[in-house]
Amino acid sequence: MNTESTGLRDGILIVAGVAILLTLMRSSSEIIVPFLFSMFIAIVAATPLNWLKKQGLSTLVSVIIVVTILVIVLALLALLLGNTAAQFNQAMPTYQLRLEEVTSALAVSLEARGIKISEAGILNALDPGAVMDFANSMIVGIGSAQSNTFLILFTVIFMLVDAAGFPRKLSAIDGQNAESTLQRLVEVVESVNQYVVAKAIVSLATGVFIWIALALVGLDFAPLWGFLAFLLNFVPNIGSIIAAVPAVLMAILQLEPTMVLVVIAVYIFVNTVIGNVIEPMIMGQRVGLSTLAVFLSLVFWGWMFGPVGMLLSVPLSMVVKFAAQSSPQTQWIALLLSPAPESSESLSG
Repeated sequence: MNTESTGLRDGILIVAGVAILLTLMRSSSEIIVPFLFSMFIAIVAATPLNWLKKQGLSTLVSVIIVVTILVIVLALLALLLGNTAAQFNQAMPTYQLRLEEVTSALAVSLEARGIKISEAGILNALDPGAVMDFANSMIVGIGSAQSNTFLILFTVIFMLVDAAGFPRKLSAIDGQNAESTLQRLVEVVESVNQYVVAKAIVSLATGVFIWIALALVGLDFAPLWGFLAFLLNFVPNIGSIIAAVPAVLMAILQLEPTMVLVVIAVYIFVNTVIGNVIEPMIMGQRVGLSTLAVFLSLVFWGWMFGPVGMLLSVPLSMVVKFAAQSSPQTQWIALLLSPAPESSESLSG
């Protein structure tokens, strides 16, 4: 009975501690979000950094090369998207007029079939500006990093430089358990790194394919739709669907019905082939989360940190799972986040 009471007390304390921690994290999201960006950029950048160091370069020179390449890529991307976004905003009045024409024709067609519907209602449902709100909030959420660009950049640099000395620091703090703790941390970092790199490759392939395909079809602002496909592919379950909506709407306003069907077919092909065939082959079992856990993590981290939390929902949940596995009191959390074991015997293992 005493053991049960102690276990119940420990469980209550753990839940209370987690609740307090999450409350503090949500109220401090303006500070935590740039740090999360820095941490995951540093984890991904660690792969080329380690490769450069194996080639005989010093840590400082390797960091300078990696950061320089990162800055150049981000600058080119910002330039491309900046020009495309400016053209999109400039052309919006023209597409608004075209939308009114399409809406009027649709209302007349429906009324001829005995279906009465308000043109204003159709306009509100198909407003390009409204459809772009979610994608825009996603970009703005990430774009808020622009005000923290130098903070994120310097944080990444210091993380990469300091990573080499981290094992020695850990050994000085906790000498006896340093090796096992370090092994756990290495496991976490490698798993997150493999997931993020694999997801980035798949998302990049998705974005480039969408860009090229829509450009060949003749849809305006193809680079913008390709970037949205790349960005929202990081959002599990619903990201690829959301990325398709504004492009399809733009196709309805700009292209002939046959070409609209082609645009829809492009997105269906990408979501079917890349999302259901190629991505599982590349990702394998790197996630280690159940389908329900992935969806709930999207909702939860999106509530915690907004659009940025949605982008990082899977890596964050992977970190939570690994952290929960390190303590007997919290292993049940790791089990709930994991896919169902093949047999009941796995639960005891």
